[in-house]
Amino acid sequence: MHNNADLQETVDEIARVLGASATLEDRSFRLLAYNAQHGEIDAVRQESILRRRATGQVRAYFERFGIARAAGPVRIPADRALDLKARICWPLRHGEVTYGYLWLLDSGALGDDVLARAATLVARAASTLAQEARSRQDAGRGLRALLSADPEERAAASIELPGPVTAVAVRESTERVAALWTLPRGVFARAGSPVALLAPAHLAAEVAQTLQSAYGTAAGLGAPRHDTADAWQSWREAQQALRIAEHFPRFAPVARWEDLGVHRLLARLGRADLRELAAEVEGLEPELARTTETYLDLGGHAQQAAAELGVHRQTLYYRLGKVERTLHRDLDDGDDRLAVHLGLKAARLTR
Repeated sequence: MHNNADLQETVDEIARVLGASATLEDRSFRLLAYNAQHGEIDAVRQESILRRRATGQVRAYFERFGIARAAGPVRIPADRALDLKARICWPLRHGEVTYGYLWLLDSGALGDDVLARAATLVARAASTLAQEARSRQDAGRGLRALLSADPEERAAASIELPGPVTAVAVRESTERVAALWTLPRGVFARAGSPVALLAPAHLAAEVAQTLQSAYGTAAGLGAPRHDTADAWQSWREAQQALRIAEHFPRFAPVARWEDLGVHRLLARLGRADLRELAAEVEGLEPELARTTETYLDLGGHAQQAAAELGVHRQTLYYRLGKVERTLHRDLDDGDDRLAVHLGLKAARLTR
């Protein structure tokens, strides 16, 4: 991990050399360091410092100027609607890769000749972030051992993270690629199917949402663990939560293990056990299966179920009667109702 003190020292030196307010953010616009202000600041800088990252609206405005691909400083005009003063974005590039951004409030005194005075310092900041990215990639390779169910493999893991931590599982997309190294500091990631992440518990939901959005797929979060040595249990839960998110729209796109209720029990079952449960509803036509599952999900409330399905109540009753005759079950009987309901849920997970 990079040294906060080193980055802060570099930002302070840049601000001193240029006589301008400076802010340093990572590729995901998360605040890493900033100096004491020089003169007036605008609402965007103030908000960035308070929230520790730029808002989505501000980020979209900045990205319109091609800052992620720029090889040098980019001048960003003021925007009254955003309460944004003119500023300079200096991409922190190392080896043709942008690892973050240096932001400078520009009152008009920052000409190219003045900016040149800070070029060496900017290169130093970019190198620091690049070293962190490489370090995180190396740590990501060791994440497999830490999340292993094998005690001997876990004992050999070299990753250390202060708890509590939460594991995140995200399904990769064949059409999109997410830059795992752009995730917030303190997050370890390993590519694979699913992608494995280990994050400080307070960042886990945000990380899951970010990566889920990048891939356009589902994500699952395990329960937090105070001891990193128990992170493998959170990882197991994250994978099971991902499975539920992929099969049950009500939990998608990001499913939290702690919110899954009885679905946690279903997610733990092996395929043979699920098939045995699903056999209860074998042969049920898709329309009848959907009708019955909706009816049972709503606690047997016929009026709500009919409205949800967009059918008349008499149509609902007709379908439920057909289900009872097909399955030889009585949906007014608690045990029969439970068997059918679990069978429908298990059938989803065996598809």
